[in-house]
Amino acid sequence: MRAVVQRVSRARVTVNTQVTGEIRLGLLVLLGVGRDDTDADAAYLAQKIVGLRVFEDEHGRMNRSVADADGSVLAVSQFTLYGDVRRGKRPSFDAAAAPDQARPLYELFVDRIRAAGLRCETGRFQAMMNVELVNEGPVTILLDSRKGF
Repeated sequence: MRAVVQRVSRARVTVNTQVTGEIRLGLLVLLGVGRDDTDADAAYLAQKIVGLRVFEDEHGRMNRSVADADGSVLAVSQFTLYGDVRRGKRPSFDAAAAPDQARPLYELFVDRIRAAGLRCETGRFQAMMNVELVNEGPVTILLDSRKGF
């Protein structure tokens, strides 16, 4: 499972002009599910993101988690994180999980974030979405449950 995590001052997802998720201060998480991912991958990434210290403390150091900063999470499913362009210019998505496998893992990830006591908004799984954000910092972190990077 892969995630692009961005610290935001605000973010929102719309589908056909309808807002499906919106947050103020917090983390925008673009989440890709791989074909070999399991519940353990979703749990690992949720735990990692809940504890990720990317918000500034009183000394200006990135030392606070999203919960410490009284922030929220916006989780957006994005299978294109598994796009492979090593053999050309058109991405192959062979490593991405099929929707029937990816949806429950995405939902488990969201459930784990909420179980940690955080507000977690979402996009709409398998929909064409517009994502708007103000990346604060900018701070962008790449995570992989298999620790590939």
